[in-house]
Formats: sequence, structure tokens, C-alpha cells
Amino acid sequence: MKTRALGDLSEVSRLTLGGGGIGQVWGSTSRDEAIATVRAAHEAGVNLFDMAPLYGNGEAETVMGLAFADGYPDDVRVTTKCMLGNASAHDIEARLTTSLEESLARLQRDYVDIYILHGYVIPDGWTDSPRAKLLPRIAVEWSTYRDHVVPVFENLKKSGRIGAWGVTAASTQETNLQVLEAERRPDVIQCIANVLDSPGNMAITLERPDPRAVIREANASSVGVMGIRAVAAGSLTDRIDREVAPDSPDQVDFERARPFRAIAADIGVAPAMLAHQYALAMAGVDTVVLGVKNRRELTECLAAEAAPDLEPSLIGRIDLALSA
Repeated sequence: MKTRALGDLSEVSRLTLGGGGIGQVWGSTSRDEAIATVRAAHEAGVNLFDMAPLYGNGEAETVMGLAFADGYPDDVRVTTKCMLGNASAHDIEARLTTSLEESLARLQRDYVDIYILHGYVIPDGWTDSPRAKLLPRIAVEWSTYRDHVVPVFENLKKSGRIGAWGVTAASTQETNLQVLEAERRPDVIQCIANVLDSPGNMAITLERPDPRAVIREANASSVGVMGIRAVAAGSLTDRIDREVAPDSPDQVDFERARPFRAIAADIGVAPAMLAHQYALAMAGVDTVVLGVKNRRELTECLAAEAAPDLEPSLIGRIDLALSA
């Protein structure tokens, strides 16, 4: 499998196994199958695994620990995350430290390569969101992030408990860019990377998303980019494999993607494979995070990575079809 640098991390696989699938966020699977999927991914060359406590209430991290119970191979890198929400400044260090310790216990490790702020960074006092009631649980205000979250991350890095830290850049565009333009930048961001440029049900703002501008700024600032939502939570596949409401963002995206599925059918490939190929071809994306939950889905993604790069003409055809 091809590798890239991800910030200061070298030789990171172009595909990252995410914890959502093996943590049963994206549909049911068994623990045994999840463990087998982790091992199969590593055998195929995947060496970065993106975990979080919220992926199955610790299940994904537990699966990782069981998959490598006899010891992690030297090349394996692991992330974890912490959701802070509107935690008080006084509590932030304890929350981040405690969450990290609990994750390490489940992972059966004493170190993570990247520790990521789960959720969003938002402007101070901002409430103009369709998910305003959720913001206290999922979002950190800019000044709290700058003055309290970043120093804790930096201290954890200096202590050797983490190798790097990161942020999910899927908030307001103003804040996404502010994070990357700050004096103390993250080492890595997670950013939307799909053909629709859509955060789907992750969206917390009504503004038109522009993740490609975020990726360009990250590249200019030497910040690594982990592309997320390559299949737009299933909207870029043949069908969404879980129940969603007819007016949900994921169903809306599924309808928007009809021209994309038509192109996939015309060239004789599965939409999911084409979606992953497209994400892998996006300029500035260092690694694409997979949401697979079993070995069958993993095999499809591995085939996308092994396939020749998409021709620019096909990328242009897809972009034109979806802009109409």
C-alpha cells in the first residue's frame, strides 16, 4: 500500500481504518469479525487506526486491544479522541487526561500517536446553528480551545504520552481556518473529503461547506490531513445500510448523488469503490479514513487504493455532473 507523510508522521498508509465501523456505529457486526477486520487491514498494509471512546462506547478501542493483545507491531499507529463540549476551563486538563488514560487501557497501550479533539471548535458565543441545543455537548468555544485545550495537548505531547494532536475541522469555515492560522496549530486535522463536499449529519452550520479550502490551508501550514466521510455516511454507495429519516442529511445526500451512481454504473464499478478512489485522488489529503465494519467492505476499499489513479477527465466528469 502507498504511504504518505501525515504532518510529522512518516510512512502512514493511504488508508486508515476508522473505529466507527468496528465500533458498530455504521451498522451491526460481531466483535470477532471486527477483530478479524483490524488484523486483515494491517496485513494489507494499513498502519494507522483511528479510534475514539464514542465509537461504540469504547468498543472500537477494546477491539483494537484484543486484535493486538500479544503486542502491537512496530509500524502500527493509533489515534484516539476526547469530546469536551462546554467543559469549564478548570476541568479541561482532568477531562483530557482521564479520557486518554481510559482509552489507553482499552487499547492496551501506553501511548497514542495522535490525540484528537472530538467535536467542533466554534466562535465564542455562537448559537446560530441548526443543532444549537447540542452545542454544549459537542463544541468548544474558540477562546477556550486556544487558552486551555491547546496548552493541555502541548503538555501531553511534551510528556511523551501522545505523539501529536489534532482537531476535527468541520465547523464554521471561519473557525476551521482560524484553527489553522493560529500560532499553535494542530499537527493533524480531520476534514471532510468526499465528492459532495458534504458533512452530512455532522453539519452544525447552514453555510455552504468548503472543505477543500480547509485542506489547502492545512497543506500551506504543514498540517497533516486525514480525509473523513469518503462515502458520505453511505450516501455514495448503492444503498444506505441502516434506517435513516426521509429528510435526514444522509438521505438528502443520497438523492443528490444519483448522477454519481449513474457514472459508476456507466464505467462498471461500485459507487463505494469510486467514492473511495475519488477521495484518494483529492489534492492535499494524506490518508483516507475508512468506516468499514467487516472484511468484505474492507476488501472493496483495498481494491480502490490498489487501482490506478482516477483520470482527471473522469474526475472532471463527476464534478460537472454533481454541480448541475
